[in-house]
Amino acid sequence: MKINYEIWRNNIMGLKIQDETVRGKIRKAFSLSEDSASHEEIKERLLDGGQVTGTNMCVLVCAMVIASVGLNVSSTAVIIGAMLISPIMGSILASAYGNVSADYPLFQNHMLGFGIQIAISVAAATIYFLLSPVKEPTVELIARTSPTFFDVLIAFFGGIAGIIGQTRMDKTNTVIPGVAIATALMPPLCTCGFSIANGRWDMLLGAGYLFIINAYFIFLAACIILSVLEIPKTKELSQKEWKRHRLRMVRNTIIIALPSIVALYYMVC
Repeated sequence: MKINYEIWRNNIMGLKIQDETVRGKIRKAFSLSEDSASHEEIKERLLDGGQVTGTNMCVLVCAMVIASVGLNVSSTAVIIGAMLISPIMGSILASAYGNVSADYPLFQNHMLGFGIQIAISVAAATIYFLLSPVKEPTVELIARTSPTFFDVLIAFFGGIAGIIGQTRMDKTNTVIPGVAIATALMPPLCTCGFSIANGRWDMLLGAGYLFIINAYFIFLAACIILSVLEIPKTKELSQKEWKRHRLRMVRNTIIIALPSIVALYYMVC
């Protein structure tokens, strides 16, 4: 009986060690801190990418015109090219950094810059579509007017991939271009420009909502990952303030996602 007990105990200990080893390997495989850049480098990258400078604004206008042409002639390749050169996602990630670090003047500054980028983007697209001889909405334009919960999932997981790519030590990766294509921030803004230029207010509502989904859930995903990486806070908030902050984020998420869930329900049913 003693020998059997010893064998049984050794087997249990062996299984525990193996289990801990497997869990350790899985934890290490999914660890975000393994190859993460320093907090200073992450801050520098995100804030540099969110600058509203003359160069970025010129590139943004060029990207909007290219995307508008692609939507106007239903050229997927041209639309993808415009999404790759657009700098608009940088402002979203910089705003997320300001939010997580509790640097609210920084957050407000980048949100203001983001608003300016949106206004200039829609204005550029509106001017193009006013001048364009093609007035009928193409398949590519119509495709940006009926968002569902699938778009929420694409934006959220695309945002996670994007912020992970931006916070790695190795900056030479293909994540950011892929995220720019998947989350598609530019085409909805172009569709808004088309809607304004041609008085298609029904299309404006759907395209505007799709842009809000993409922008917000990229922002939310970036906030979550930056929180996991324990980005330093500029000031300490009380537990009550953090609770109020989290509840506000949950409320905003539900409000923005709810119409897309209803749209998906009606699409499926």
